[in-house]
Amino acid sequence: MGYLKTLTTGLAAASVASAGNAPLHQGFQQKQFEQTFYDGYNLLKYTGGLGPYSDRQSYGIDRNPPAGCEVDQVFMLMRHGERYPDWFSAEPFVKVLDKMSHSKVKTWAGDLAFFKDWTYYVPDSNLYSQESTTGPYAGLLNGYHRGSEYRSRYGNLWDGKSIVPIFASGYERVIETARKFGEGFFGYNYSTNAAINIIPEDASWGANSLTPSCAADTGLLACYFQPRTSPQFEVAAHRFNSQNPGLKLNSTDIFALMEMAAFELNVRPSTPWMNAFTMDEWVAFGYIQDLQYYYCAGPGNPNQIAVGQVYANATLSLLVAGPKEGSMFWSFSHDANITPVVAALGIDIPDQHLPNNTIPFPHTYHVTDIVPMGGHLVLERLTCSATAISQPGHFVRAVINEAVVPWSSCQSGPGYSCPLSEYAALVKRIPHFDNVCKTPAAYPQHLSFFWDYNTTTAHNYQRGPIASQLAATDS
Repeated sequence: MGYLKTLTTGLAAASVASAGNAPLHQGFQQKQFEQTFYDGYNLLKYTGGLGPYSDRQSYGIDRNPPAGCEVDQVFMLMRHGERYPDWFSAEPFVKVLDKMSHSKVKTWAGDLAFFKDWTYYVPDSNLYSQESTTGPYAGLLNGYHRGSEYRSRYGNLWDGKSIVPIFASGYERVIETARKFGEGFFGYNYSTNAAINIIPEDASWGANSLTPSCAADTGLLACYFQPRTSPQFEVAAHRFNSQNPGLKLNSTDIFALMEMAAFELNVRPSTPWMNAFTMDEWVAFGYIQDLQYYYCAGPGNPNQIAVGQVYANATLSLLVAGPKEGSMFWSFSHDANITPVVAALGIDIPDQHLPNNTIPFPHTYHVTDIVPMGGHLVLERLTCSATAISQPGHFVRAVINEAVVPWSSCQSGPGYSCPLSEYAALVKRIPHFDNVCKTPAAYPQHLSFFWDYNTTTAHNYQRGPIASQLAATDS
């Protein structure tokens, strides 16, 4: 309709100009393209790995397969959906809220005027760590939506009869996301044709895991909880304190409140805390999130690149074998188990390590582009006929949060895809998990559950306490 209107308006204007030499600018002419873009001002892009899902900005490459190609095999590694904070993450929130409630402020004013009527969004401590079920950003809704969308996109890869495994690491919110994805993808066939396989989150499973751990990273969890501050947080604290005499917030308090705000959106449709902070403050907060992931579980940590090799190597074996080994592999895990895979594949690698005393505008490592809540990495195997750019063959492309992300050193295939042989060489250059992380000899040395999986539907729905499903021994 828009194209028709533009065409009609243009033809009419041209006709008038031709008949009476009237200037072409007479009358309204609709622009073909917008000249303003606001993605950089969307606050979701600065909540790091804490806030609701958002698509990654496209590089202009069609999300659908290139002309002359079809997807014959797909792999997805998805983070659980939006959730409540963990109790240990929420402790600083509760501490600051208690500090504010017991301050000498009589009337809340300025950017915090809303505080007198605002209520904390975790009414029951049992909700900590759980997937969210309320609001438009709800985690379970995200999982179901992704499954439904991918049924439309990849449903042709399922024959409508076979039982398809779905792999989830053994954590409740991860399992719940996997289940909702399965319901969205299979619909009424979920109870009979999907098979949830629960892979234990236990170091003794070695490389046969969706959550492999590296003994060399002894302080990995502590890495995420190092003190975080920024000059912008000092500015925010001064502003709030000036507007509300008697309030004594510091930069650490500000960081906690911003984390709390990001989590609130996972539960509610909006939060006044987001607007309490300036754009500059959110940019600083987002960069601290980038630093955390980059050095703790990203390309700034060579041990974690080796951790990412586990999934990369297993999926490479299946890509080379092709769909005879299976056409769909749906896997679910945590944010810090996906960022190592992205790093191992050589995606989103800055030219230099991220500095911790300044923001290197522009920089290329944005964690909200990789693992927001519900973030997902997809690897597609393309089978292509001969095109003007390539011979017939097999190619690989990566999709992160619905944007096709080409490899800078391997993009000679259709749609900037990577020839499978070159992709294989890329993966084989990754440091090996066992060599770097010194997996004990008694632990599994490679990932095998993609081959040794169960087709039982016993774990498709919750029945009592969640227990890990042993990949090869359960009935």
